[in-house]
Amino acid sequence: MTLRVFFLLMLCAGLPITASAADLPTPKQGPVLRIQGSNTIGAALGPALVEGLMREQGLLKVHSETPDKANELRVVGETAQGRRVTVDIAAHGSSTGFTALKNATADLAASSRPIKDSELLALQSLGDLKSPGAEQVIAIDGLAIILHPQNPLNQLNTEQLAQIFSGEVRTWEELGGSGGAIHLYARDDQSGTYDTFKEVVLSRRGKTLNSAAKRFESSEQLSDAVSLDPQGIGFIGLPYVRQAKAVAIVDGQSQAMPPLNSLIATEDYPLSRRLFFYLPPNAKNPWAEALVAFAQSSNGQAIVAANGFIAQTVQAMAVTPNALMPEGYQALSRHAQRLTVNFRFEEGSATLDNKARQDLTRVLDYLQQNQKTNRQVTLVGFGDAKSDPARADLLSKLRAMAVRRELVKSGVVFREIRGFGAEMPVAANSADEGRIKNRRVEVWVY
Repeated sequence: MTLRVFFLLMLCAGLPITASAADLPTPKQGPVLRIQGSNTIGAALGPALVEGLMREQGLLKVHSETPDKANELRVVGETAQGRRVTVDIAAHGSSTGFTALKNATADLAASSRPIKDSELLALQSLGDLKSPGAEQVIAIDGLAIILHPQNPLNQLNTEQLAQIFSGEVRTWEELGGSGGAIHLYARDDQSGTYDTFKEVVLSRRGKTLNSAAKRFESSEQLSDAVSLDPQGIGFIGLPYVRQAKAVAIVDGQSQAMPPLNSLIATEDYPLSRRLFFYLPPNAKNPWAEALVAFAQSSNGQAIVAANGFIAQTVQAMAVTPNALMPEGYQALSRHAQRLTVNFRFEEGSATLDNKARQDLTRVLDYLQQNQKTNRQVTLVGFGDAKSDPARADLLSKLRAMAVRRELVKSGVVFREIRGFGAEMPVAANSADEGRIKNRRVEVWVY
């Protein structure tokens, strides 16, 4: 998908994208765009996307310059007339991006977690940052739990992780391993990586990070430290595993899931997360709008994949049936392939969330390009556990019907709509985060 085509799609969807590929302004002084926030995005992915946009704009001599301050850089290009065009990127943690929007020191916030309600309230003068045009999922990432390469453990559950990082479990022997005292490594308080870990592992169980943990602003430095410490354990964004060992994770009644690309793309992996750009609706910057559009385009998603994150490009994948699956699901997996996308919903609602809205276009493109629009698609709904299993079954099928309604508008004729209720959970049902992940719709093609 070209940038021009993506702009047209955004406009048709009613999203506030106004710049075009040919008319971005290049002022004589100052940066054309200021991005602040997540180190996970800002370390490499953000600069790579900016460089890609600049090249697509026809700028010359595109390169990055590193100032004296750590975790900051400047991406530079040059117009045909020799005018210097710069984009400034500061990557000090997701929360700093929202602070910078409030202080008008950034045009775009990069975040490796969703915006918090308190931040949404503080920034309401900039417009609704949860609206479809403002909240843009640019990639999927997985938090990898990393150990020293020679640590024999291959699997941990989220309850054990909470006990380890809160300091309740202090030795490897308590986990069935060996090596004595556990050494904890964690990202700093400004990090979206830490926010995500705190939300999905610690806070869900009423625990806090042990003060003995060594804290890092840099993902690379944390990973390298764990890979050199036989007693170490840490959490990190997927592209930064480097020389360390990543273990499989279990959440609640889910199966053990390693941080594989396919499981992260569907967000089934318990520690998967979304990476965001937040674009203030009431403080429009044409370069920010163009960067958001470029990040969502096929060229932008190729850059996402090249930087070690999971692109949102839709693909079909084979699923191997096993005895833990319902018989109907096993039969489906023998005859069809599953697409690498799950539709999910806003909290407490049957309304598709912002990523799902974006994915509707991607799934439709895939179905049309592969001639799968005529009775070759089955939608499969799942939900969280209810006191009445029949109600869970009904709700799961209704979620699938909600996706069907949207795709039918574009001419898709479905083979079947299925609901499997609360079976095959991918997360624990004991918290809102887990229930939201379990309420999902899969797409299967024949």
